[in-house]
Amino acid sequence: MDETPSVRTQSGIHTAPRSDVSQDQGKFRTRFNFPGRALPDHDDHGYGPLATVVESFMDPGTLIRMHQHRNEEIISWVPEGVMRHDDRQGNELVTDPGHLMVMNAGSGFWHAEETEADDPPLRMLQIFVRPHSLNLDPGIQHEPIPEAGPNEWRHLFGPEGGDAPLYVRNEVNCYDCRLTGGETTVLPSRSGWDTYLYVFDGAVAVGDEEAKVGYTESALVTADGEVPVTATEDSILVAFSIDPDAPITRQGTIGR
Repeated sequence: MDETPSVRTQSGIHTAPRSDVSQDQGKFRTRFNFPGRALPDHDDHGYGPLATVVESFMDPGTLIRMHQHRNEEIISWVPEGVMRHDDRQGNELVTDPGHLMVMNAGSGFWHAEETEADDPPLRMLQIFVRPHSLNLDPGIQHEPIPEAGPNEWRHLFGPEGGDAPLYVRNEVNCYDCRLTGGETTVLPSRSGWDTYLYVFDGAVAVGDEEAKVGYTESALVTADGEVPVTATEDSILVAFSIDPDAPITRQGTIGR
């Protein structure tokens, strides 16, 4: 799965096309986005603690049977529809536009995923973060998140002990934004950290030189200072502010 896409680079903005790394299991399909592959000559498919961002599709009436994850933090972000979860801890959870789920797999967490026959087709992101240490205590978080306002970044998760609604056990903050066509926002940033931008829907221009990033394309931004993002059409964006030098582990079940 570790293929390198063609990359376009300008002034600290490294853009990458739609990933061609995918798996088709019939009613369950996935497309893997590797943030590290946006950076020329980078020797890691991930970028610091952010291992991969997976675009996942589940048809109505799909069951992914009980299976285990270890040593990775798995975030389920569902902009439309529902994803149904149950686990060996007795949880039965529904993740939808008003809720976010973080599975802190640690030393091992068993779960199953499902869509019922009358559910709509599901397209979501499953985000894999590398924890700072191996075999941490396993657990799950499932919380309501603030309603998304137009043209504003919404903080979804961040490092443990921060002010985000949910946490992961490494140095990654995640935000989403529904940006109206013609509107401009500033990419989330933090001094010394870099930002990975994924366009879930729509198209945007990034930076003063207006690097184009379209539907399911991405950009790794290593430029300093404020970086503008302008929607060329109505867009749904997800951004990850990442400490590229954070200690990481690389023994996750999927997000190695």
